[in-house]
Amino acid sequence: MTEQALDAKPEGEAKLAQEDNPSQEDKVSFEDNSALEGKPLNPEPPGSMAVWVFIYAELTEFGLFFILFLVAKAHFPEDFSQGPAKLSTFAGLANTLILLTSSLCVVNAIRAIKSGKPRVTVNWLLLTIAAGALYCGVKYWEYGRNEALGISPRDDYFIAAYYYIGFNHLLHVLIGMASIGFVATLTALGFYDGQNHEGLESAATYWHMIDLVWIIIFPLLYVLH
Repeated sequence: MTEQALDAKPEGEAKLAQEDNPSQEDKVSFEDNSALEGKPLNPEPPGSMAVWVFIYAELTEFGLFFILFLVAKAHFPEDFSQGPAKLSTFAGLANTLILLTSSLCVVNAIRAIKSGKPRVTVNWLLLTIAAGALYCGVKYWEYGRNEALGISPRDDYFIAAYYYIGFNHLLHVLIGMASIGFVATLTALGFYDGQNHEGLESAATYWHMIDLVWIIIFPLLYVLH
């Protein structure tokens, strides 16, 4: 009995030592959990704070436009019920697909710069600019069609709102194209890389805002009667 008790004692001490000194795998797991706990649960948004202030201001502007649009629609229901039928749904749908495609190009550009591929990034940014130019081309055709059909901003309140919101958004597309062209030039010159690309993210975020606004404009002007 004494020998068995003596044999059991070292085994008990070994278990205690094992509990006090975790294995290497346990240490790695503990370090991984600690690293995860140290990461922020809410990462910072892409781009600089300045561009987000600008974006919020722009969204507020468009929000006021949409509110005024709905107020006018309530006061002049006949103009707004017949208005969308006068417009080219094809042009609106085409520009929707164009801008969605441009957003995909911007996403791929950000992925490329994070992977350290500046040449690929520039190519995607140039495709974004090309999509913006195509959007402008469709708008030019659409306004020419309206003129040929005798559609004028003086016709009624809906057409006036359509031109005002459309021209305002077109202006933002041109600003976005200039911004994308600027960051594409800086990327080609080596100013941005996988670690430093905040300016590129700022321009990309602004472009996504332009697309988001158009997603609201399209059904509001071209679809909802």
